[in-house]
Amino acid sequence: KLQACGGGLVQPGASLRLSCAASGRTFNHYAWFRRAPGKEREFVGTITWQGGSTIYADSVKGRFTISKDRVKNTVYLQMNSLKPEDTAVYYCAARVNRLVITYLHRDDYYDYWGQGTQVTVSS
Repeated sequence: KLQACGGGLVQPGASLRLSCAASGRTFNHYAWFRRAPGKEREFVGTITWQGGSTIYADSVKGRFTISKDRVKNTVYLQMNSLKPEDTAVYYCAARVNRLVITYLHRDDYYDYWGQGTQVTVSS
């Protein structure tokens, strides 16, 4: 139901855009998480389908932007000024029902997950 793509190898300071295409239905909330080597999966950001409000982790705030395309039923993660510490497998996730903002950073509240796409930032 979720297809993520757009990862790759880039140099520090570069930009990359990830896509997450949903099929079959739309969801109330979409999110991006990432898992770096040897670390636990962490929240990157989330967007609410109705209204488009977003929340970001402090580590990416001001550099990453989440947006949506209603026609394509796709969510994007625009990543600018990439750093080596952004290297990780990035996952998109979606939640069916509406959720209060307090819990949107928690991965256990999302119902569907994409397969993950690798982002490597290295010189």
